[in-house]
Amino acid sequence: AFAIASQFATRNAAHEVKIIELIKGLTDKPITASHQLSSKLNGPRRALTAVLNARLIGIIDQLISRCEITLSRMSINAPLMVVRGDGALISSSEAREKPIETILSGPAASIVGAKWMTDLTLGFVSDIGGTTTDVALLKDGRPALDPAGARVGNFRTMVEAVAVRTTGLGGDSQVHFLSEGLKGGLHLGPKRLVPISLLAHQEPQIHDILDEQLRTSAPGEYDGKFVRLISNPVEHSLTSRDIKVLSRIERNSKPLKSVIQTRIEIKSLERLVSRGIAQVSGVTPSDASHVLKNMTTWDGEAAEKAITLFGRRRKGSGDLLTETAEDLSRMIIAQLHRQTALFLLESAFHEEDKFNQPAEELANNILMFEGLTGHKNIVKIDTGLNLPVVALGASSGSYYPAIGDLLKCDMILPKHSDVANAIGAVVGRITMRVQGSITSPSEGQFRVHFPHGPKDFLNEEKALTSLENFLLDKAINKARGSGAEDIVTKVFRDIKKAKAEARHVFVEAILTVEASGRPRISEKI
Repeated sequence: AFAIASQFATRNAAHEVKIIELIKGLTDKPITASHQLSSKLNGPRRALTAVLNARLIGIIDQLISRCEITLSRMSINAPLMVVRGDGALISSSEAREKPIETILSGPAASIVGAKWMTDLTLGFVSDIGGTTTDVALLKDGRPALDPAGARVGNFRTMVEAVAVRTTGLGGDSQVHFLSEGLKGGLHLGPKRLVPISLLAHQEPQIHDILDEQLRTSAPGEYDGKFVRLISNPVEHSLTSRDIKVLSRIERNSKPLKSVIQTRIEIKSLERLVSRGIAQVSGVTPSDASHVLKNMTTWDGEAAEKAITLFGRRRKGSGDLLTETAEDLSRMIIAQLHRQTALFLLESAFHEEDKFNQPAEELANNILMFEGLTGHKNIVKIDTGLNLPVVALGASSGSYYPAIGDLLKCDMILPKHSDVANAIGAVVGRITMRVQGSITSPSEGQFRVHFPHGPKDFLNEEKALTSLENFLLDKAINKARGSGAEDIVTKVFRDIKKAKAEARHVFVEAILTVEASGRPRISEKI
């Protein structure tokens, strides 16, 4: 694929258009032009966005092709739609051309689904999974967008996508023992483990190993942890130490202490896990939920054994961390509640514009934590959220009612929260958003920047009307081309003027036109 970017293509795309024509005369490879992805300036970032888009074309083309083959085999004659990163739907052909616009489509679909299930117009949506928790703001009934553009890895693009904040906290998060201080404590995440309850459900033989570890008088550092092989690696990509550790791992789970012989080998195991070669199993909140009978899907007995082993650790005072598996399970769940509540507060502080401190520092201030627990002494501290929260995810019903109590906010638990993203994809609308600009090279002159080249007007309203009509036609045609019907449009004018010598001088106008409609149900309609 080819990527084309010109520094001021959003003001005049003639150069990019000409290069597209030249490349098409030489090859049939896909072409991405930066002015097709964004109407904003910042040439370098627009160029980066074009390059990333070009690199994604082949990947999404394969995915869509396989979906189309499957639909054909099932005799389903319906248009294939793809969720965009802002929650709107686009046609498969549009997704093939602009795959970068599908970034964060999963979280965006969940938010659209949450809106449909609750009819909420303002509030937070929190989606807990096995590995992470995603939090986003629903504003005016729509997902709030990231004004800085979506991220792809370490790169900031110019793609409009939902503003999602993610933390490594989920039902399968690793439980860490904090030995500092007399009381000790717990911390969850950010790494994911296979829950012991799930591992035992798949491999019942680990009960024998857990029983053997429970019979020992002194707890081992790696008690209650297992490792197993899940894929065959390409050995030339591994170090000699990685290969040595790998040689001790089998398809059937083995105790971690039989695989790790020195501390330096832990890094090798982490590399094997990060590359999808091995999996580590240990105590997670899902196991705690099984012990407390909040979940009964997997092997609760194995979870209780592993948590009993974990609880044999000693605090700084010399006492056991807990006396029973039930007590430790309650501690684990309470820690998940606290960390989730603090992350929701952090997400809320990101939306506040009154404070000059980083949101993370504000949320993790000791006063915030004390406020959650209702500190009342000489000083009374109260902390909470002033907006409702929609909780999504298969395990949200187990965890989020207590989180709502901590935050003193309305906690909404939709009936089908575990399939919110699927619902969002079904109920979503095709939405095409186009943008154009008008500048003023000299007083009384208004330059409209059309894709085919600039055009000057001597009247402000005529310039605005001309651009608006052009954008309306473009947005409606794009929406119709993506399969939308019953199209409605919205026009947003952002006119910037400066005050000079007691009069207002036109500086710039940005017009945005949005055309949206429901997708046609069938190609035949």
